[in-house]
Amino acid sequence: MKRFSALSLGVLLVLLLVGGVFISGCTTTQPTPTPTTVVTTPPTTVAAEKPKLLIATTTSLYDTGLLDYLEPKFESMYNVDLQITSQGTGKAIEIAKNGDADVLLVHSPAQELKFVEDGYGINRRSFASNYFLIIGPADDPAGIRGMTPEDAFTTLLIKGSNNTAGVVFVSRGDASGTHTAEKGIWSKAKFNYTTGVQKSGAWYVEAGKGMGETLQLASEKKAYTFTDEGTFLAYKSNLQLEPIITQGASLLNIYSVMTVYNDQQPVEKIQMANNWVNFLISNQTQADIGNYGVVKYGKALFTPMSVYVPPAPAGWVGDYSTPATDLKPPAAVTTTTAAK
Repeated sequence: MKRFSALSLGVLLVLLLVGGVFISGCTTTQPTPTPTTVVTTPPTTVAAEKPKLLIATTTSLYDTGLLDYLEPKFESMYNVDLQITSQGTGKAIEIAKNGDADVLLVHSPAQELKFVEDGYGINRRSFASNYFLIIGPADDPAGIRGMTPEDAFTTLLIKGSNNTAGVVFVSRGDASGTHTAEKGIWSKAKFNYTTGVQKSGAWYVEAGKGMGETLQLASEKKAYTFTDEGTFLAYKSNLQLEPIITQGASLLNIYSVMTVYNDQQPVEKIQMANNWVNFLISNQTQADIGNYGVVKYGKALFTPMSVYVPPAPAGWVGDYSTPATDLKPPAAVTTTTAAK
């Protein structure tokens, strides 16, 4: 009996011991695993680069601020990056011929017509006009006020060559549209520009600069100069000069735009250039051009073609209403200038 009891007690102790271990194993709290922090880098989104449209234009237009005013309107409309370089018309045409511009925007009808005729440009459209002015000191030392432009130039040359006090003329002298128009007046006045004007004396100064800088130089020298009306109004508050001659057929100033063409130009680039041409002759932009400058300068700097088409020699005023759709010149005209 005692043996049984000891055995029973031993079994009982073993069972209790095993049960305790089992219960302990079942109730032990396991450590909570530390969550792994996963750092995710958002995929890099590379914004598509906007197509660029390069415009070669004249300082006489750029200095007025009109293109800065129109640029964001066009860029938002076509999601394009408009890049503008301003030079004299001669230099702007050279840039376009070299394939370094997509659009040419200048104001020298004879040079523009030749550019198109040679196959470098298509879709020429005239979009605005204003007038050239002969400006000078308020006291008008040459006494030219009220004369025709041709008579005024003749008087300036005669008095300047004779060293009349205060008679100095500052020319742009840079083959720009303004300079070309000035030379046209000298020609109408029956002077040989190269031999009869450029070499006529110290009274005639060639600045070789853009319109804004030429105006500032003329003001410093208290001299006469030849300028487009828009740039003069834009700079007027900083000048000691005023309009002396404001009327005359030879003072008409017409602004035109055209798509640059060469046989390496991608069709997409030509189409975007056509968009700019059509933008300038659109009803909304024509209205914007007609209002530009009124608040700041008291007068519009340009007259849009939708408001007034000035009388001019044949071909000077281009088409101003037909949409630009041509993608290349007529079959008979080709160019081989490489696009860059």
